[in-house]
Amino acid sequence: MSSAAAGWFGALKIYRDPRLVAIFVMGFASGLPLALTGATLGIWLKDAGVSLATIGFFALVGIAYNLKFLWSPIIDRAPLPVLGRLFGRRRGWAFVIQCLLALAILAMAGADPRQNPEMTALLAVIVAFCSASQDIVIDAYRVELLEPHEQGAGAAATQLGYRIGMLASGAGALFIAEFHGWAMAYTVMAGFVGVGMAAVLMTREPEASARAAAQAAKRPGFIVWVADAVIAPLADFARRPAWMAVLLFVLLYKFGDALAGVMAGPFYIAIGFSKAEIAAISKVFGVIATMAGVFLGGLVVYRLGVFRSLVLCGVLQMLSNLMFAAQAVVGHNQVFLMATIFTENVTGGMGSAAFVAYLSSLCNVAYTATQYALLSSLAAMGRTVLSSWGGVLAEKLDWVMFFILTTGAAVPGLLLLLWLGRVIDAPAQPAAVLAEE
Repeated sequence: MSSAAAGWFGALKIYRDPRLVAIFVMGFASGLPLALTGATLGIWLKDAGVSLATIGFFALVGIAYNLKFLWSPIIDRAPLPVLGRLFGRRRGWAFVIQCLLALAILAMAGADPRQNPEMTALLAVIVAFCSASQDIVIDAYRVELLEPHEQGAGAAATQLGYRIGMLASGAGALFIAEFHGWAMAYTVMAGFVGVGMAAVLMTREPEASARAAAQAAKRPGFIVWVADAVIAPLADFARRPAWMAVLLFVLLYKFGDALAGVMAGPFYIAIGFSKAEIAAISKVFGVIATMAGVFLGGLVVYRLGVFRSLVLCGVLQMLSNLMFAAQAVVGHNQVFLMATIFTENVTGGMGSAAFVAYLSSLCNVAYTATQYALLSSLAAMGRTVLSSWGGVLAEKLDWVMFFILTTGAAVPGLLLLLWLGRVIDAPAQPAAVLAEE
């Protein structure tokens, strides 16, 4: 075996690290609630006879994921009186939030969307709020627990757990609901939150978080707290070279991928695929391909570093959109669709792993939760607001030209990345040392 091959196989050992196992389980807890207020909830509402217009408005319950940066400073800096002393700042917040999340999902189990859709919506909002809050603390936990060179593997572990959590609350919840009803489905999902709670309790508090909490305790006072929790994280980021360009890159890196993805479902229907074919190939096979992609992406980051991985994975995920254009020419062909889904999801998963590692490396461990929440919210804007114009473009273009255009939409982000690589010594500044305060 060559030394290069031995190096790649040796890098696989990182996934056996107990910290990565804990991060994988936390990723599961993070992905679990998403479908319960999204796709799974939509099917429950339809099953209960709720109107399509009302179901459409239920999509607004997920706005908490885009606004989580608003309360992230509280989770980042505010101490919990009792649990904070027992478990530490990160573990204490995670445990409290997960308890509230489990209770909120359990309350949804007792809801009746046919008789009282307003109460169902309110409970869904609470679940989404708790879920977004859990993401804040889990993202911070991951960044602080790992060394800079381990962030790629951590991103992959998170993404793998996240996808499995979505499968559990998607296909798993639907299977339970089919045979035992919706109340049982949501009750079981509430119990699954305990898996994440166990992972938090069995993992140590990150040392960086403990040091930051000790420093914050020495500076009492509301004004000082606001300065530390809200102003300092923003000021810290604004002092970095080309920080505005970095934010623009965060917005644009996954733009081409998201623009194609938002119209993938309608595209499959338009060229003649049935819902059963789409479910089997896109949902089941596609999720497996995505998990393989994030695993491979984490390995690439571990071996090549963040910057080169961003370039490589970015080019691959850009070119994968051309498979959709080819699919439009081929038409209804299941084998070719499997190749398209495999290519798109593997490269998309690789890009996601590299991108999450990049966002993690941008965070100063003194303000991890606040800065990561801001960056991930900005990235979500690129996936949602910018890509929402995909339908308008698809109506004006044929499918081949549309997917060629989505390929081109990835170019600005890649050019900006290459520019950042020239003007900044390292486009992702490792969060290896707690900032002096």
